[in-house]
Amino acid sequence: MTCRLASAALAAFAVLGASCAPTVDTGVSGDSGAAAPGRQCFSTDQVRNFRDGEHGQLFIRAARDQVFELNTAGGCFDVSTANSLVILGDPPLAGSRICTGDWARIGVPGSSAGGVCRARVERMLTAEQVAALPSVHRP
Repeated sequence: MTCRLASAALAAFAVLGASCAPTVDTGVSGDSGAAAPGRQCFSTDQVRNFRDGEHGQLFIRAARDQVFELNTAGGCFDVSTANSLVILGDPPLAGSRICTGDWARIGVPGSSAGGVCRARVERMLTAEQVAALPSVHRP
């Protein structure tokens, strides 16, 4: 029985350790305005603004004026009328840092639908791509 508890504790520790593994945050190239290769990341506690797009798109503006496109997996009700969002990593053990290719959980406080939906972080937009967004979709 002690061996089983030790195995369970080691497995939990391994999962927590893996969730803290560093990721590459390459940011944006200063001269070209294009996203550098690799995964771009943002911290959920530094999201400053958001707007819904078309067909399940969600655009968020994070620190350093980064804009990310998230695509929802459906069920993200009331986002277009929300004053605030709750964004968490998926799974929540992943911490507050979310990168392109990761899944996130999106919640709308006080939503009449009362749920949480999932969204995948697709890309970080360049300054030109942000400028090309219709103003109603630009965070």
